[in-house]
Amino acid sequence: MLQSNNPYTLRTEVSGGVTRYFVSFKDGQAVPHEIEVSATLYQAFDAFRKDEKRQRTSFERHIEHSELTDGTLYDRAFRKPESVDDIIIKRGRMEVYRRAVAELPDIQRRRFILYYEHGLTYKAIGHIEGCSVASVRSSVEIARAKIIKKLEV
Repeated sequence: MLQSNNPYTLRTEVSGGVTRYFVSFKDGQAVPHEIEVSATLYQAFDAFRKDEKRQRTSFERHIEHSELTDGTLYDRAFRKPESVDDIIIKRGRMEVYRRAVAELPDIQRRRFILYYEHGLTYKAIGHIEGCSVASVRSSVEIARAKIIKKLEV
């Protein structure tokens, strides 16, 4: 980020309902000074400060834009693209997962899908199937263990 070329700072002071305007700066020997200025001059200094900041921001964006490369765009990506190897591995694991789910007994498969893929609670699944929460939990945990075992191979 570029440093401001602004050699002064602005401040206001309100006392007794009257606003006073000041400009502070350092002279050539780095001696600090502060002078009181009119409201019009203060506003001119403030407008210059804001304009300089706008120009600096615009310049920084221009420089930043000109420096963009595939690498910097990749680093900034919210969702980084996957490598071909990662995609192949993920698809392979997904296929193993689908086969493992398909091989489960009907009750375990149904309860597992309702719990993990549809987000239902054990209680809700038990209510739908007319069974206890413990029975649903047991079925889901057994199904999960079987699927993990298949995925580890």
